[in-house]
Amino acid sequence: MEEKTLGVVLKVIKYNDTTNIVDLYTECLGRCSVAVNIPKSSKARVKSNLFQPLAILDLNLSRSKKGGLYRVKDAKPHLAFQSIPYNPYKSAIAFFIAEFIYYAVKEEGESGSLFSYLMNSIQWLDESQNSYANFHLVFMMRLSLFLGLYPNIDNYTEGDYFDLLNASFISYKPTLHNNYLEPLGASHIVQLMRMNYETMYLFKLNRHDRNEILDVLSDFYKIHIPNFPELKSLDVLKELFD
Repeated sequence: MEEKTLGVVLKVIKYNDTTNIVDLYTECLGRCSVAVNIPKSSKARVKSNLFQPLAILDLNLSRSKKGGLYRVKDAKPHLAFQSIPYNPYKSAIAFFIAEFIYYAVKEEGESGSLFSYLMNSIQWLDESQNSYANFHLVFMMRLSLFLGLYPNIDNYTEGDYFDLLNASFISYKPTLHNNYLEPLGASHIVQLMRMNYETMYLFKLNRHDRNEILDVLSDFYKIHIPNFPELKSLDVLKELFD
């Protein structure tokens, strides 16, 4: 059984001396784990160095009729990165985004719109020349739309609180739980929801503001995604951008 698909690399785990297990988000299969042979020579058909965080690959997968993991028969870059592997800031963002997707997106079914969002976002980051300091924040906020978590901003009024548990803006402080933001923090969420990749440079955030929003978004996903952990790459990301 064979499957040809595009895939975004999320995580690589060494299984044994001959095989890596690669977690992907694919266009045709959704979340998918595949087995990749570790090449024994430079002439191997599948190069292990292709499987870097957020790499977008053309994949030819196969597995037996009995099921089990797909194996990668062939892989080649769909998008040849121009800057992500060579720019330390973008590399740190890529590691964070890959780890974030790994824990936030768990469904195995195909979602073409989600895959398009991932691919277009990664391509935007790679091609951007500057003004990408807020990229990870906008990415995290927009991803919640595909997961059914995106807050409704239509009824927002200045001075509202943000109820993280119910993903809604309300005019009063919640009394049944402590998972909420005061009005100032709520206004930052509204500001973030109004950003996109093209306009985010207009919103001036310093490192402190950016890291506060990053913590809020991380808490938001912890509340709504089962077993969402503290991300290992979070601390590195917080040191970026003044």
